[in-house]
Amino acid sequence: MNFELGPEHELVRSTVREFATQRVAPVAEELDREARFPYELVSELAELGLMGMTIPEEYGGAGADTLSYAIAIEELTRVDSSVAITVAAHHSLGTLPIYYYGNEEQKRAWLPDLASGNKLAAFGLTEPGAGSDAGASRTTAELRDGQWIVNGSKIFITNAGTNITACVTITARTGDDEISNIIVPNGIAGYQISKPMKKLGWHASDTRELSFEDCAVPEENLLGPRGKGFHQFLEILDGGRISVAAMGVGLAQGAYDLALAYAKERHQFGRPIASFQAMQFRLADMATEIEAGRALLYRAAWLKDQKADFALASAQAKLYTGEMSNRVVNSALQIHGGYGYMDEYAISRFYRDQKILEIGEGTNEVQRMVIARHLGL
Repeated sequence: MNFELGPEHELVRSTVREFATQRVAPVAEELDREARFPYELVSELAELGLMGMTIPEEYGGAGADTLSYAIAIEELTRVDSSVAITVAAHHSLGTLPIYYYGNEEQKRAWLPDLASGNKLAAFGLTEPGAGSDAGASRTTAELRDGQWIVNGSKIFITNAGTNITACVTITARTGDDEISNIIVPNGIAGYQISKPMKKLGWHASDTRELSFEDCAVPEENLLGPRGKGFHQFLEILDGGRISVAAMGVGLAQGAYDLALAYAKERHQFGRPIASFQAMQFRLADMATEIEAGRALLYRAAWLKDQKADFALASAQAKLYTGEMSNRVVNSALQIHGGYGYMDEYAISRFYRDQKILEIGEGTNEVQRMVIARHLGL
């Protein structure tokens, strides 16, 4: 066992950390306040090769491993969650399904723009009546004269409505007992995208409701074999949980960094509050939990890179880091006291951005269901 990162991984960390510190941090509060999508930052992230990190170079990606990707998402979230989820949702949910399940023609048609970051992609799974019970999806796609006629709706979809979004891959019932995945191009007739949804956190992230009314999609946009959509999206969610776990570690680390700095600067009773044992113990617990979460995250990423079964590890990492980041950010805000409740302090944004990590990519309860099944229960 060797827990030291190699030079390539350390380079990823230092590169992304520098970008996040110098380019994201100065505008994060403004983007959050204005609920403005970070187009300029996405363009710069594309130039760094971060929008298609694990996609092979032949399709326009960087050809990096999963651990490098997890480190990159961690470092972005350490500064701002909205920017991090824009990258993570585009890569894990928008682009990877086409790489994993697409035929060569589909890969050549979509991946170069997506992997390079010139365009964004989204994944439409959740519906108004089908969240944790994703198998209850009611969106339908009927094959007529060489076209899929799609009817239904999706909700809480990330990256679906930006000016640079190319497509959304949706799950749809293509038969009575059959769910398939279909790539729907943006701008096609019958496909309507709502205005950006207002959220507790992730204000600079694009979140939309999608509706389909007799939307005609070419037959060749079926992703993988017909009827394999349920199996496909379960696999995608396994990998996506690594992304969310990375966000949990990054957010917790960022909140801890803010709390530690504040505790050293804030004076009460004639000395820094960091000198009080109550604060020291709280910070010690935070630092310890973050390291535990990072170990779970890196192990899940490593297993995926080894082409081993990583589903249990990713569910455990996602569950733990989601709940751990909740505890850490709550402690971090408590250390800030009343100032932490003010929007002028970044910790308030971290506090709002955290909660979704216990909901997205499967709630904490769903993670426990997944883990229990892997335990043979």
